[in-house]
Amino acid sequence: MIPPNTFLLTRHAPMINRKKLNLGAAQFASEIGDVDANLDRHLHWIAKGREAGLDMLVMPELSLTGHYGPEKLLTAAMSRKDPRLRQLAEAAGPMALTVGFIEEGPAAQFYNSAAILQNGKLVHLHRKVNLPNYGKLEEGKHYASGRFVETWAMDEHWRAGLLICADVWNPALTHLAFLHGSTMLICPVSSGIEAVGVEFDNPGGWVLTCRFYAMIYGAPVIMVNRTGTERDLSFWGGSCIVDPFGRILAQAGQGEELVSAVLDYDEIRRARQLLPTVRDSNIALVHNETSRLLGTLGVPDFVRD
Repeated sequence: MIPPNTFLLTRHAPMINRKKLNLGAAQFASEIGDVDANLDRHLHWIAKGREAGLDMLVMPELSLTGHYGPEKLLTAAMSRKDPRLRQLAEAAGPMALTVGFIEEGPAAQFYNSAAILQNGKLVHLHRKVNLPNYGKLEEGKHYASGRFVETWAMDEHWRAGLLICADVWNPALTHLAFLHGSTMLICPVSSGIEAVGVEFDNPGGWVLTCRFYAMIYGAPVIMVNRTGTERDLSFWGGSCIVDPFGRILAQAGQGEELVSAVLDYDEIRRARQLLPTVRDSNIALVHNETSRLLGTLGVPDFVRD
């Protein structure tokens, strides 16, 4: 028997079907490693989202711990059954809420995770797969890599692909999310101007990437960044909501802000009728060529010969 107070991951989607979705992005700064202080900030933005009548609210990557949360890894890490996640899930009510946290999984394995919370429950969890180790980013030093790309069905029309920051810079992961049936892509990020290098335009790169994926797959893309400064990184905000034709519906500035837009499923239908990328993906060919590459990629010529 399941104890009545156990906080579980449930895969049951609501039975409400809607053509239009009121979606919001809340960008803000987090206290490094202080989950309780950040919890109050989350409750503030949840209240704002519910006042605005949002169906879904997305917060930045590692929103509960800050970008440099791993500095306090052992105290900042949370089980997915943590009562503070339940508190956020209950505060969200029917509004689907995406938050980021350091997850402590079985056997003391730590993950950079994002959860979707709704009606008092954790309904979806993604563990970051593509852990960056370049520039000023050292995530492989702290986290285990996720192993799956899953999606979450909000209802018959809206299925969310949830990928975290650098996951989206691996096109194969984004492709998988859409092959799994996503009709929108949610991207919580923690993007500092200096993170990759002075010659790399992070703000411009993210806008280009979001618009590209939206146009290629005929689906809305929601990117949510943090604000403020942590240690040697300046976070530029710039959260945006892009429609299935690559048009920016809403974009935040550099400060703390909640932006929103109404997404229309009929726009997805029109975009995918014009450019049927998912239909024409030829997954069998991709599988065959990937399998062939596994035996040769990175293997020296003298071994292959």
